[in-house]
Amino acid sequence: MQLTGSKIIMECLLEQGVDTIFGYPGGTILNVYDELYNYSDRINHYLTSHEQGAAHAADGYARSTGKVGVCFATSGPGCTNLTTGIATAYMDSSPIVFITCNVNEGLLGKDAFQEVDITGITMPITKTNYVVRDIRKLADIIREAFAIARSGRPGPVLIDIVKNVTAEKTEFTPLPKEEHSKQGRLGSLIKRASHDLKTPEPYLGDIDILVDMIRESKKPLLICGGGVVRSRADKEFLEFAERIDSPVSITVMGGGGFKGRNPLTTGMIGMHGSQASNMACDACDLLIAVGCRFSDRVALDPKSFAKQAKIVQIDIDRSEINKNVEVDHHIIGDAKRVLTLLNERLEQQSHSSWKDYVFSFKTETEYDEGGNTLTPKQISDAIARICPQDTMVATDVGQHQMWVIQHFHYDYPGQLLTSGGFGTMGFGLGAAIGAKIGNPEKTVIHITGDGGFRMNCNELATEQFYKLPIITIIYNNQSLGMVRQWQTLIYNGHYSQTTLDRGPDFVKLAEAYGLGGKRVTSVAELEEALKEALAFGRGYVIDCAIEMDEMVRPMVPVGGRITQFLIDS
Repeated sequence: MQLTGSKIIMECLLEQGVDTIFGYPGGTILNVYDELYNYSDRINHYLTSHEQGAAHAADGYARSTGKVGVCFATSGPGCTNLTTGIATAYMDSSPIVFITCNVNEGLLGKDAFQEVDITGITMPITKTNYVVRDIRKLADIIREAFAIARSGRPGPVLIDIVKNVTAEKTEFTPLPKEEHSKQGRLGSLIKRASHDLKTPEPYLGDIDILVDMIRESKKPLLICGGGVVRSRADKEFLEFAERIDSPVSITVMGGGGFKGRNPLTTGMIGMHGSQASNMACDACDLLIAVGCRFSDRVALDPKSFAKQAKIVQIDIDRSEINKNVEVDHHIIGDAKRVLTLLNERLEQQSHSSWKDYVFSFKTETEYDEGGNTLTPKQISDAIARICPQDTMVATDVGQHQMWVIQHFHYDYPGQLLTSGGFGTMGFGLGAAIGAKIGNPEKTVIHITGDGGFRMNCNELATEQFYKLPIITIIYNNQSLGMVRQWQTLIYNGHYSQTTLDRGPDFVKLAEAYGLGGKRVTSVAELEEALKEALAFGRGYVIDCAIEMDEMVRPMVPVGGRITQFLIDS
């Protein structure tokens, strides 16, 4: 049957099971939005306030559901506004297909109105990207893009389509998703474009080597990384940890891969890691990192990192092996599959003395109670007491991000949505919107700082229009807190451009958008506000007063040995 390019896009999205799109229209993508109008009974589109918000919403949707997110934008500033969101997804391995439209083919390269080379711009921050100039290739490119986004190590893919292709017609043959990789030409395209489409099967010899290393170890330590979350391998990881009887440290991206309440949990590891996690890393004789790339926030000084241990890295992406830390052994494969094979071969171990040593150190920071403001732990504890245990949490980036990862315990993959690799201020509210749309039955909380919230509060309009009862909790210290902390500790108290002694009044801002809001300074007021927010039925903003000079503790300086605490807990 003969279909326009715009209709082919819709049909291909339906083939992939897509029923949710986030985006923002404009001139070059108008043909696509015109066709979307005819599919409104099958595909829901969510109009955000800004393209960056749409990108983060698609990201939050993908991370929380395990599906591929979809985002639309127009040419020029429309698609360049996506780039921060694309980079965020790329760094954290989140599968999203971005579809943008460019000027007519005859205008490419002529500096036409709102023309930009978006594929050139996004080449370093996508798994792959495309310019579609031939309508006959459109359907297979879309199919290929989805396969690549979800395959191997997931990530974002961008398709840029010239406007004339969206209006032209060609023959279209429907093709079920499960048949895509079996088709001759399409299958070849997919395999040629994505060397990691077929997830590598772990080499059994490597599995057996690690089993022997575990049997010989007296002081093992596990690191739960983002790969456990992406693979939804939490059950297999739990069995592995209990079978080894090993303490477990958790990276920022690993939150939800291993239950924070499990007695084997030592807390976060790295720059703001707990005493227990960092001391265990320094003293262990076997370190097994699952789905962890040893970033500079975990292995601050690669040369001294776990210097007494044999280091083992399990990762789906071969390029991560030995990239940051030299390892003694590695296994390439999907975390879920590798852990399953290990569990089949490994008998029960026992390390009571080692655990007694590790847990003699603190797993959480202690704070002085009382005063005229709230402590970070008081806020997290109140959330845990009042909100359902399966509440999803989306964060922005800064002190509040570290506090909520340190003190709020996550139970399942996709419960914590945070920008770990790119560190994107402004990520949280968009991600919360995507999570709530993808998981309407769950309570969703957006945790932010007064600095981060200024970067995304325009998406309160999206939250209000679609009647999304998201609760925003602001850790308000009237400063760019993490930068101020570094200025205090490293830059001799030179508080250059980090004091936020200015508006807006966040409660009045929420009310201006038709949402609820309250400012709180005590635990009792916070608990009351949380109860009111849960019953409110619409979005709600809680502005929590905390001390300007409250710090994230512990802290290890950049390049320092993991036990070299600049400030302790």
